[in-house]
Amino acid sequence: MSFEPILIFILLMIMRKHVKTENLNSKWSRILKAGLYVTIALFALFEALPFHHGAFFHWFWHLALLAVAVVIYKRPEFAKMNNLVFAVLPVLVVGFLRDLSGLFGFSAFKTMDNYLQVADPFVIIWLIVMYIVYRRQQKALNKEMKVRLEEERLNRITLAQKEQLEIMVAERTVELTTQKEELEHALADLQATQTQLIQAEKMASLGELTAGIAHEIQNPLNFVNNFAEVNLELIDELKVFMHKGDTHSVEGIADDIRQNLSKITHHGKRADAIVKGMLQHSQSNAGQKEDTDLNQLADEYLGLSYHGLRAKDKSFNASLRKHFDPALLKARVIPQDIGRVLLNLFNNAFYAVNEKKKQHPTGYDPIVTIRTRSLPHMVEISVRDNGEGISEKVRDKIFQPFFTTKPTGQGTGLGLSISFDIITKGHGGKLQCHTREGEFTEFIIQLPA
Repeated sequence: MSFEPILIFILLMIMRKHVKTENLNSKWSRILKAGLYVTIALFALFEALPFHHGAFFHWFWHLALLAVAVVIYKRPEFAKMNNLVFAVLPVLVVGFLRDLSGLFGFSAFKTMDNYLQVADPFVIIWLIVMYIVYRRQQKALNKEMKVRLEEERLNRITLAQKEQLEIMVAERTVELTTQKEELEHALADLQATQTQLIQAEKMASLGELTAGIAHEIQNPLNFVNNFAEVNLELIDELKVFMHKGDTHSVEGIADDIRQNLSKITHHGKRADAIVKGMLQHSQSNAGQKEDTDLNQLADEYLGLSYHGLRAKDKSFNASLRKHFDPALLKARVIPQDIGRVLLNLFNNAFYAVNEKKKQHPTGYDPIVTIRTRSLPHMVEISVRDNGEGISEKVRDKIFQPFFTTKPTGQGTGLGLSISFDIITKGHGGKLQCHTREGEFTEFIIQLPA
């Protein structure tokens, strides 16, 4: 019995499995399935015939195997199965040669047939070896295919993740851009608000200064008015004595008028100095540094602050204690800026003692003490009050912008912040605070002498 029908059946089975593995056109699956049925049917039919070992049947199976081999070799769908063509090729060659030797009956062909019968085992071994090689190659290809499919899957996942990340980055970029624009708008609004609050602090300081100036300037004006009225009366008397010819009395009255005019000039200059000081304080541009007597500057602004608060609240009263160092060195400062700092410290001190007085109407004496002294290469001014002091939890915040311990509407929170900048940045000095809650608060200014 020829094993070519069995080989055809095996090849068709392998081809059909290949079609399913490679997901090829379903048409091939139907063709190969039909080929399997036809092969089985023809094999059964030929074996049932009594003359099935004839040359016709042998040549039929040769041609059928050759047709299957040609399909495998020619069709691109089965390119991966080309090794099987080389596996069955010896079978075809041996079969053709054997049938040719039997067909012609020559002695040479009979001798070749003997050799071909010896070659049958080698053909079978070759067939088996080539099939094993084919299986190994298929396993390697399948493994490579799995690896490639896995790489493609990972690439698709990576691509999907990349696209998702790009979308997230784009969304985040839009979000950050929006936040940046909002922060820029908020910063612009904050800067505008800060400018307004600083201006409000300056105006509040100017208002308090103006109240003190109004009180201070009233005194020299009163002197000017009073002495002017006295001079009018003296001039009338002078005319009377001139008519009488009393030269001695005329000279005496003239001396009195001269003294009164001298006092009017003095108090007029005093009023003029106060007005100039007010104008300097209200100037927004940076002034020029000059050698300044801090004792005089502190005394002047202490009076302005105290009388300014008295002008607003007639019930306010406090004891002022001044300890000025007579040998205090002059400091090179901008007078209106240091005056602004002192005015702020005095106002805070008076506010502190006034609030404590409201809480303790009896048995409490409000005291504000100012002290100056010379240090090596430095001059020091301290402003101390015996108010409620500053609590420890907010002590580190008092120089921060917009921080205030006063009720809402009574402070901008910029006074101490601006004062700190004026002393430290503007004059290279120090501004420190010592306090004990419930007992006192003391601010100490140190400036280069």
